Amino acid sequence: MNDNMTDENMKKKANGNLDNNEEAVDLNQDAPQEETNEPQEQPQQTEEEPQTEEEKLAKQLEELKDKYLRTVAEFENFKRRTLKEKAELILNGGGKTITAILPIIDDMERAIENAHKQECVDAVEEGWELIYKKLLSTLEGMGVKKMEVDGKDFDVDFHEAVAMVPGMGDEKKGKIIDCLQTGYTLNDKVIRHAKVAVGQ
Repeated sequence: MNDNMTDENMKKKANGNLDNNEEAVDLNQDAPQEETNEPQEQPQQTEEEPQTEEEKLAKQLEELKDKYLRTVAEFENFKRRTLKEKAELILNGGGKTITAILPIIDDMERAIENAHKQECVDAVEEGWELIYKKLLSTLEGMGVKKMEVDGKDFDVDFHEAVAMVPGMGDEKKGKIIDCLQTGYTLNDKVIRHAKVAVGQ
């Protein structure tokens, strides 16, 4: 009889443990549902709100205005710099020419100083001729050339008729008979017309 009672107590205890385990399982199943029902905090938005169309246009307009002002300022600086360089070129542009002619002036001064010491006039004339040739050579080096007009046809682009010589015959008609003032060109551009007499 004691053995029967012991078996029954063991069964009851086992059933009680099962009931407790089922309740524990039920409690564990309910726990996640309670967690999901809690409201989750939304992450704070760090990005800026999108700009409106008016704000975008205003920004573009401001950028274009800044570029325009910078361009105008740069152009004004360029214009002032160009005018300054042009003025300096006009004032000092002949410096190279003058520097090239100064040695010839030195030769002329020496020739004048020694002219009275020379007993032979031919030597003085030869000295002046050498100085003249040196001057022409210097001018040619800078692009200046003397016009050759003797016996050539009259051309209004290069010549200026100051006299007409009649009775020169058909062969001399329209031809240059004499040159009263030499003409010159600078880099093939006329800087002084030759004054000539033309046959009729």
